[in-house]
Amino acid sequence: MIGKALLTQGRIGVLMGGQSSEREVSLRTGAAVHRALCRRGYDAVTIDVGSTLSRELQDQKIAVAFLALHGPGGEDGSIQGFLETVGIPYTGSGVHASAVGMHKVTTKTVLAAHGIPVPVGLVIKRGERLSRAQALRSAKLRWPVVVKPASEGSTIGVTIVKKPAQWDEALALAHRYDRDAMVEAYIPGHEITVSLLGRKDEVPLALPAVEIVAPDGFYDFSAKYEKGKTRYVCPAPLPLAITKHIRNLALRTYDVLGCAGAARVDFRITPRGRPYVLEINTVPGMTETSLLPMAAAQAGIDYEELTERILESAIARMSQTGHAA
Repeated sequence: MIGKALLTQGRIGVLMGGQSSEREVSLRTGAAVHRALCRRGYDAVTIDVGSTLSRELQDQKIAVAFLALHGPGGEDGSIQGFLETVGIPYTGSGVHASAVGMHKVTTKTVLAAHGIPVPVGLVIKRGERLSRAQALRSAKLRWPVVVKPASEGSTIGVTIVKKPAQWDEALALAHRYDRDAMVEAYIPGHEITVSLLGRKDEVPLALPAVEIVAPDGFYDFSAKYEKGKTRYVCPAPLPLAITKHIRNLALRTYDVLGCAGAARVDFRITPRGRPYVLEINTVPGMTETSLLPMAAAQAGIDYEELTERILESAIARMSQTGHAA
């Protein structure tokens, strides 16, 4: 089976769950994707990823994997490499883009090398002896700063440090999730995200920007996933020039990192209108409160069509490379 026939005649495995700290969000994403695929007429099953994955893929005769995994093990190239090894096409970005996109330090290094604006900062490794004053002085930082793990999503382990007394606790929290803790300048202003949908042999589709208005200005885990806690404005009420600028920055970020399928680029925009790229998500959430479906709906793409477009990214990459990856 090749091309579209692989999707219509083969079985789709929605890979979800896993063992990362984003497991519960992944399960919600996977369940919603599975329902949409079934309503669209696909033969789809859910698979909670664990140590028996290889056997389950064989037993279920999975032809294509729809990746609904978040966090380490799902977005970092690990599952992508495994699926390439066993020859199963999968949705979204490949091994390299996934690995780079998951590690925020690497992402920033690559983007900065290509002239894409990112916040200044530094990395503090677990166990490294570096005083608070040394850290801030070396990166030319001032309070407040943001401290976060290098390889986590959903704002897990992130602290906005407003005063010196919070420093040690913030570092300890970040190091609980990753060996590398990022310390960045806090960028005041608007929280904006731009979602992208890859299209075969075409420029990716940039969906309308979403402004995130979170309680206390911090879009943390509860603000993301508790209904009604955060206000979303789509399309974001930005001047046309800034809207075009961040759209182009999002497209450049997607292209520089070599992404495929769906992705989401998160920004902070200063009160003077200067944007900074914070990170890219190569497996954006697809829950009922997620930003990608919200932006797609604004562009006239309903949830089922969005799910189908992401599914087709597996075949698009396979036809371009000549193999599953």
